[in-house]
Amino acid sequence: MPYPRGVLDRPRLTPLIWALVCLAAFTTLAVGVTAEWAWLVDLDDRGQPASAWAIDGAVLPHVLRMVELAFAAVPMTVYAIVLAAAMWFRGHRRAAVLIAAVMAGCGLATRLVKLGIARDRPAWQDPDFYLSSPAFPSAHASSAAALGGLLLVLITMLVRRAAIRRLLDVLVVLAVLVVAADRVLLGRHYPTDVVGGLLLGAASVLLGLALYSPLPRSHARKAEPLAEPFAAGRDLAVVLNPIKVDSVPQFQTLVTTMAREAGWNDPTWHLTTVEDPGTGQAEQAAIDGADLVIVCGGDGTVREVCAELAGTGIPVGIIPAGTGNLLARNLDIPLFIRAAIDIALTGQDRAIDMVEVTGDGLEKTHFMVMAGLGFDAAIMEGVNEDIKKKVGWLAYVLSGLKALMFPAMRLEVSVDGGPFTKHRARTCVIGNVGSLQGGMALLPDATIDDGQLDVVLLYPRRFWSWIPLVLRVLTRREAKAGESLARMTGRTVVVRASQDVPRQLDGDTIGTGRELAMECIHGRLLVRVPR
Repeated sequence: MPYPRGVLDRPRLTPLIWALVCLAAFTTLAVGVTAEWAWLVDLDDRGQPASAWAIDGAVLPHVLRMVELAFAAVPMTVYAIVLAAAMWFRGHRRAAVLIAAVMAGCGLATRLVKLGIARDRPAWQDPDFYLSSPAFPSAHASSAAALGGLLLVLITMLVRRAAIRRLLDVLVVLAVLVVAADRVLLGRHYPTDVVGGLLLGAASVLLGLALYSPLPRSHARKAEPLAEPFAAGRDLAVVLNPIKVDSVPQFQTLVTTMAREAGWNDPTWHLTTVEDPGTGQAEQAAIDGADLVIVCGGDGTVREVCAELAGTGIPVGIIPAGTGNLLARNLDIPLFIRAAIDIALTGQDRAIDMVEVTGDGLEKTHFMVMAGLGFDAAIMEGVNEDIKKKVGWLAYVLSGLKALMFPAMRLEVSVDGGPFTKHRARTCVIGNVGSLQGGMALLPDATIDDGQLDVVLLYPRRFWSWIPLVLRVLTRREAKAGESLARMTGRTVVVRASQDVPRQLDGDTIGTGRELAMECIHGRLLVRVPR
């Protein structure tokens, strides 16, 4: 789950209360600074500044100066603009508005308070970089606290893995503390100036959250009404891989709340197991008469559920919670789980193809995205699951580097019952979609509802041959005779290898073998997609 319930889903009164607490503390501090309360004077320790040891050093002042320049007004403005623009173009436009409003509001408030209090800077500043502007509150501290708080909000919203979230949270907090310490150690501010800046920055973020939620609204609010509007009281089932969310109860609460708002009955829940990764759960949901089945998990779980519900007429809503999430990416389903839930509940149905697969040592099965033999299957086979849980897709990069020179295979390929053609390749991918790992358009002409399979064979002869080969794939240039790339298209495809090679379906390894026979079943499955 990308963010824990209770942080962003709480009533707006909660961040408003904390914003008022921060503002009350800031106001008290401002009054004390203006009145020169004795205990604040002692806190600032003006007679023996903490900065003395730093400024007298040989190296540390230069490091502190670099920190000062990196978090000055102009760089911070650039950081905020870049962050807001990134959120805007990634579709998180409410988050972009929040970033712009909070940073602008915090900067304006800091400037006004500085002019109102007009506190002098400490006398022990570095004379080479002397500042004469008002000291209270520290603009560096307030802007760093505001931007840091916004980053914490975005991390909570968008980063799926709890371990990575915690690491990023710690790094952001440390960066803010480094900026705060920098202001005192350079002699730019008294400690109370820095504390005031931190309080003002935190209050700005909390007040922004109280007034304007960064969470996206339903995509259906501005969309054209569907031809057959959903009636209230329809039955909903959810198939969930419990290891793909941080907290099952929190995820269940979120889905149930959003389902009620969209006019659905409270969902029935079906949790996958190691023994049954989705087939039995999807079958039970269909038997129970579900009008919609939502599946939350990785590509393997999605494949099992879709295969079971194919041909039933029951639409499938996909909540991508894995590492690759290839089907969701190709259907333009956002990886932000809350938005994906919204699309599953309020989106429109689209009939897509699925592919029946047989092969030696393999029971009849299906795939939705792709099948592969050779190098790409070796990557899947070599992924360390412990590393994958910690760093996600980087585990595939590490495995790919190890498998980069997977030995060449001798293959025979038949398309639509035609004669077998002979090839040498390090990898063979049969795709039902255009974009595969990393968004690479390996099969640029493939679409998921055209009734066709697209085949690509790659044969880099040497290590450095991967570079022009990848460039040719990315630029979609046609291969010439004898080159290391070949493409084919057809409704049925049979691939035979001269010896046992690794094989995979939708990123799940299925053991070594010599053959895969595939047939595209046109429009077999209904899935929910954005309107």
